[in-house]
Amino acid sequence: MKSLLSLLCALFSLTALIAREVPIRTGIGGLTDYHVPQEGVPKGRLEGPFEFRSKIIEGTVRRYWIFVPAQYDGSEAAGVLVFHDGQRATHPEGVLRVHQVMENAIARGEMPVSIGIFITPGNLSERYPDDLGWSNPNHRAPEYDAMDDRYARFLIEEMLPEVGKSYRLTDDPEKRCIGGTSSGAICAFTVAWHRPDAFRKVLSFIGSYVSIGFRPDETPPRLGGQDYPALIRREPIRPLRVYLQDGNRDLDNRWGNWFLANQQMLAAFDFANAQADRAGSAGPRYAVEAVWTDGVHNDDHAGALLPEALRWVYAQDAAD
Repeated sequence: MKSLLSLLCALFSLTALIAREVPIRTGIGGLTDYHVPQEGVPKGRLEGPFEFRSKIIEGTVRRYWIFVPAQYDGSEAAGVLVFHDGQRATHPEGVLRVHQVMENAIARGEMPVSIGIFITPGNLSERYPDDLGWSNPNHRAPEYDAMDDRYARFLIEEMLPEVGKSYRLTDDPEKRCIGGTSSGAICAFTVAWHRPDAFRKVLSFIGSYVSIGFRPDETPPRLGGQDYPALIRREPIRPLRVYLQDGNRDLDNRWGNWFLANQQMLAAFDFANAQADRAGSAGPRYAVEAVWTDGVHNDDHAGALLPEALRWVYAQDAAD
């Protein structure tokens, strides 16, 4: 009995050791000065939308935009920032305005000169519908919530080479960042999870690490986002830097509880790091900045925190 109690106490102590308390931040919201043009800041240009038909994700067409900062002259390879749901990421009246935030962050030396690539999900149609506006194309969930590497292959083997025809892009994974909100966030993480040789920086806002993509009736069963914490705990550590944001009033439905799912992600990252430390492993560790807010399931806090997120993921680059 004493040995059992000792074991339970040890397990409790270990859990306490690796658990991370993250306070709930309040009062976040609204556009920042990064979201609007600033006097004296060189003006970049947003090109597009362009249409692209994928051979890897068959039958789909999508739109994408390219942001070219004023500092880019082609004399050396530019960094890459991919952001999902490009129709929202670039909307001039939206809360994200990722290209504008990039313009100001680059001018302040908070991120390297980078080409922004803002991609919509695919739509199963001959042409991309003109009447979608901010709405989601019909192939979003099969792409964004899938756990396999098909979307990563599309991005790395098709999309980046397409943009690379016009602009000189780095192949250094440390200078490539990928991000999104909701299912766009888990998609960003999935790309980096499968291909850390291509992307090592992840911006995850209100990430859908839940069971949207889970298909237990298929043979073999298809994993869903709820499986990531187990995979993170059990598989070798990837050399990833992840900004992980969620709100404590996020969704709670049949797919899962978003806030609990993001907390499970954080706990898994911290467990994997602690396990590697105890084993004396010389390999990589996950770098994770967890930010919990009082937000709900929309882009508001993602937009407000985007400048902070970029500063954090690129902190080492700025120091260099």
